[in-house]
Amino acid sequence: MGAFLQGLAQLGWIIGRNLRVEMRWAGNKVDDIRRHTAELIAIVPDAVLAHGASTVRPLLQATRAIPIVFPIVGDPVAAGFVASLARPGGNATGFMTTEYSFSGKRLELLKEIAPSVTRVVVLRDDTQGSGVSEFAVVQAMAPSLKLEANPVGLREGPEIERAIAAFARAANGGLLVTTGPTAVAHRKLIVTLAARHNLPAVYFARHFVVAGGLMSYGADYIDQYRRAAGYIDRILKGEKPAELPVQQPTKLELVINIKTAKALGLEVPPTLLARADEVIE
Repeated sequence: MGAFLQGLAQLGWIIGRNLRVEMRWAGNKVDDIRRHTAELIAIVPDAVLAHGASTVRPLLQATRAIPIVFPIVGDPVAAGFVASLARPGGNATGFMTTEYSFSGKRLELLKEIAPSVTRVVVLRDDTQGSGVSEFAVVQAMAPSLKLEANPVGLREGPEIERAIAAFARAANGGLLVTTGPTAVAHRKLIVTLAARHNLPAVYFARHFVVAGGLMSYGADYIDQYRRAAGYIDRILKGEKPAELPVQQPTKLELVINIKTAKALGLEVPPTLLARADEVIE
């Protein structure tokens, strides 16, 4: 949010002078999201900034008139938020985080940091188009890396715990997590399970690594928010979301947790450390 507000200020929008900002925080609590949605729509704002599919969906159900900009959504076309990336066509547009080739890159990174891995469990939310498509890329690429890919549905915590425990009974396993709000909601559990079962894991966002995960590769969320300020600026000046194309990530970040690597008995290759945007000690 700091990057977003800074971006607005650089474009001439100053809170208290020519801008009013109403903020709501709900995490992944469905009831809170619905309540906040109703409150914000009642204000009739000139635009809404909405983080993730879990907030964009109820907003679109509530209004097809108020402009919505999302800085973080996996695949807005698959989710039904926009008609196409080039021509969104409705009242929502923004910045997506998922390019399906990223999941293939994460698989390569897993093999690079843990060469002994021969089996990988892929946590995916099969209710999200991005989860299904990301696994398809992993499944196609796995044989070339001499890996066996096993999908597991991301649902409730106990199901995730049982599935990972069952997978970890055999040796040489690794973990890959596809994008989606369910993974974010269960991130502490997933990171804990990866450590408990000694599974090297690669995630799609930095906050998993901050929570103790091994490594992440994906869109830089701060950069996404900074860019979203530009779309809010253009909408406040009269442009329509329907005519503003959805943009793919332009800045990616590789984050490695050295402490976690040591706990797993892994030695991070110097070439991988040199490519990292951030190393957490």
